[in-house]
Amino acid sequence: MRLLLLALPLWLAACSPTFDWREVRFDPATPLALLPCKPDRGTREVVMGQAPVTLQMAGCETGGATFAVMLARLDDAKVAGAALAGWKQATLANMHAGAVAEAPFQPPGSLPLRESLRVTARGQRPDGRAVQAQAVWLAQASGSGVQLVHAVVYADTLSSELADTFFSGLRLP
Repeated sequence: MRLLLLALPLWLAACSPTFDWREVRFDPATPLALLPCKPDRGTREVVMGQAPVTLQMAGCETGGATFAVMLARLDDAKVAGAALAGWKQATLANMHAGAVAEAPFQPPGSLPLRESLRVTARGQRPDGRAVQAQAVWLAQASGSGVQLVHAVVYADTLSSELADTFFSGLRLP
């Protein structure tokens, strides 16, 4: 009975019409993610380390939260840790993060990098309003290079159960 009561909020969130979970993949060789709404997609060129890369993005908003999954491919796997660390630093700086907590995040198939993390933070939106975020960064070997993955959820008030559902949906090929 206790287990049922603990699982009930997660089950309700997963079955809610607000959260219509669906699989999202950029192409067959990329990680699979679950997003709770129909995503918008885009790409843009960014610089990671010293190299220009194409950043692929998919994201959506529902239930008062914004969900996003991003993917970048690097030719040099040796710079994956530094690239993840820089990506995390830029994300947290962009939201003026404080009260940051970090934990290792190593889903099956990911590279065992100390920069593969799950982060919880409080910060500010561009308009100055408070926001909570949970985010993960990880890397996966891909041919002679590496795929970097960043998934994040932002909300005024963010439940761990919602973030857990989102992050548990990340599957590496």
